[in-house]
Amino acid sequence: MRQRTAIVIGGGIGGLTAAVALDRRGWSVTVLERAAAPEPGSASGYPARSGGAAQPSGAGIGLAPNAQRALDTLDVGDAVRAMAAWQATGEIRLPGGRRLARTDNAAAVRRFGGPVVVAHRAELVALLAARLPDGAVRTRAAASLVDAGDPRAAGRPARVRIEGAADGHEEELTADLVVAADGIHSAVRRTLFPGHPEPRYAGFTAWRLVVPAPARPYVAHETWGPGGLWGTVPLRDGRVYAYATAAVPPGGRADDDERSELLRRFGTWHHPIPALLAAADPAAVLRNDVHTAAAPPPAFHRGRVALLGDAVHPMTPNLGQGGCQAVEDAVVLADEAAPDADLAAALAAYTRQRLPRTMDVVRRAERIGRLTTWRSRPACALRAVLMATTARLAPDLALRALDGIADWRPPTATYAARARGTGAAALPKEHE
Repeated sequence: MRQRTAIVIGGGIGGLTAAVALDRRGWSVTVLERAAAPEPGSASGYPARSGGAAQPSGAGIGLAPNAQRALDTLDVGDAVRAMAAWQATGEIRLPGGRRLARTDNAAAVRRFGGPVVVAHRAELVALLAARLPDGAVRTRAAASLVDAGDPRAAGRPARVRIEGAADGHEEELTADLVVAADGIHSAVRRTLFPGHPEPRYAGFTAWRLVVPAPARPYVAHETWGPGGLWGTVPLRDGRVYAYATAAVPPGGRADDDERSELLRRFGTWHHPIPALLAAADPAAVLRNDVHTAAAPPPAFHRGRVALLGDAVHPMTPNLGQGGCQAVEDAVVLADEAAPDADLAAALAAYTRQRLPRTMDVVRRAERIGRLTTWRSRPACALRAVLMATTARLAPDLALRALDGIADWRPPTATYAARARGTGAAALPKEHE
């Protein structure tokens, strides 16, 4: 039987997970990434780009148990867990330092089967790319969809055009399947569903930075203030991943630099925030407006093309599920797209499974995001009372925001187990 071919547009975490999963299923996979390759010997990942599929270097990613279990099916879950700087507790605070609540990894393990892993995005990109055959990832390959193809017509594959980086040369490729993981401003989505509303601004922008750890000890925390928040999380290599959001008009940029903007907004907040900002390189602070899906799409597929991750369900970061849901998408798509499966039926099944689930996560994340934009003193005081009361009366209650999300389990055994002939064997007990 002829080996089926797949093209993945976008070499970010969702696209690379899909590529690895399809490769494990027996597909011949090519990943087209418009950004340049990292410098030799660098672990910096892809540089920032407008499409959004490949994440810039200065950012971390949280992988909840649902995403870890999905990665277990590709036999990379343990490697991802090894990236984490494990910290037993975290705190929710006010800008002056008052603690409202304490989060506990043990509670997450009891409720969802594991804690959240926070890793550097570049490390995860490198890990996934290393699981693909040599030459499978093509960089400096700006791709566009020419024809979505017809899964019921063997003579009509999907067609993708690649624009050359230097001489303007164009190349056209055909494939049995195209996976569009080209980010929030997905050109493929617009081609497939030209009348569908574009993602809308969620009402706040986000900053991300990775800096050396401060000299004084600190506890991982998320601090909620008027109209925004700040988060501090340790990384495995001793550095710190920090993030912040603020309710500001879209499209803004600081007159001087984004580090100075963060100092103006957060420089008087509690330790370690001032120390982290003092250590930050202004050129390495990332700023991005946050967008969310304006409406459910008609489907997650059309023709021979499947949409994945931010390309089809952009969401606010407030549940930490953007990357997690992309990883889920990838594993479910590959599970349906067996080498001998009817592709039209497989893509329809992918939409049935993923559209309602991801749009529910979009709505739930957006509701929490709106809470972070409260500005008035009475509203912020009420929010603080509710958080503190909830933490005192029901310490695990805050985790309910992830019920039905972080406890998700993939539909398949590991592909290694499947190759050994164990069929639908369960995941290892330590990951249940």
